[in-house]
Amino acid sequence: MKKGELFLQFGKPCTTIGMLKKGVMRGFVYDNEGEEITTHFYQEGDMVIGSFIPKTNAAMSVEALEDCELTTADYAEVVSWVNRDREITEVITAQFQKLNNQLQSRLVTLLNLNSLEKYELFLDEFPSLINRIPHYYIANYLGITPTQLSRARKQFIDKCK
Repeated sequence: MKKGELFLQFGKPCTTIGMLKKGVMRGFVYDNEGEEITTHFYQEGDMVIGSFIPKTNAAMSVEALEDCELTTADYAEVVSWVNRDREITEVITAQFQKLNNQLQSRLVTLLNLNSLEKYELFLDEFPSLINRIPHYYIANYLGITPTQLSRARKQFIDKCK
């Protein structure tokens, strides 16, 4: 996929599942004012899906932030092999657990942490992304303004001195 292309589009059926081999992608939705809200980042080794259930409508759009390489398959067919093939079951289970943990962490972050704490958690969860994606996407993901992100980055640097 080329940078800027959509792998999944909000509201369209999830028929394809992907495993990101190279590149970075982001999941996003639109708020009531039509503004994009970044909900997730995908990096190498991540499973890319728009819903936990095949053929249901995607809960978000997924866009390539870099040129990406993905291995793709029919989502319903892959899920049909769960519990029949141990390796597929383990991969799907591990990836679903990873996605679930990231979603839970994101909720806690948005609800309970200040800008610096949000930034530090982002660095823990996505250490390789800080210099690969535009900072306005990071700020958007963290639920803060680019100015708040800039201040948090400065506080972090000062704290590490």
